[in-house]
Amino acid sequence: MHSDDKTLRERIFHAVLYEACAMALLVPLGSWLAGADMGHIGVLGLMMSTIAMLWNMLFNALFERLERRCGWRRTPAVRSLHAIGFEGGMLLLTIPVVAWWLDCSLWQALVLDIGVLLFFLPYTYVFNWSYDHARGRLQARRALGQQG
Repeated sequence: MHSDDKTLRERIFHAVLYEACAMALLVPLGSWLAGADMGHIGVLGLMMSTIAMLWNMLFNALFERLERRCGWRRTPAVRSLHAIGFEGGMLLLTIPVVAWWLDCSLWQALVLDIGVLLFFLPYTYVFNWSYDHARGRLQARRALGQQG
């Protein structure tokens, strides 16, 4: 089964697992770094996660429409434009929320958001590599079970 063969149920599972694992790592770290209560940081994490998922759906729909209209192919340059656009939009959407929730300046919120972005770059790579590896092993095990 190729990664494009994921069911909607598996895609939802993947997205929820991705966010839950990120929260399990970021909430204690954010609480420690910000000197704030874990519950307070946890609610901020949920707000940011919700913004990220909604922005992801909206941004991808708009970007794909732009791709079709301009006749773009998914070259490294187009993928880079996509990533920069997505992350730039995330910063614009979340900085005011972080500043409000943590009662800090927009500059402090920007620095915190950049830290979150720097966390997500390696996290996304490691999470998806681990998920794909575990998924492949599970599928191989299931295939063996069906043969025997």
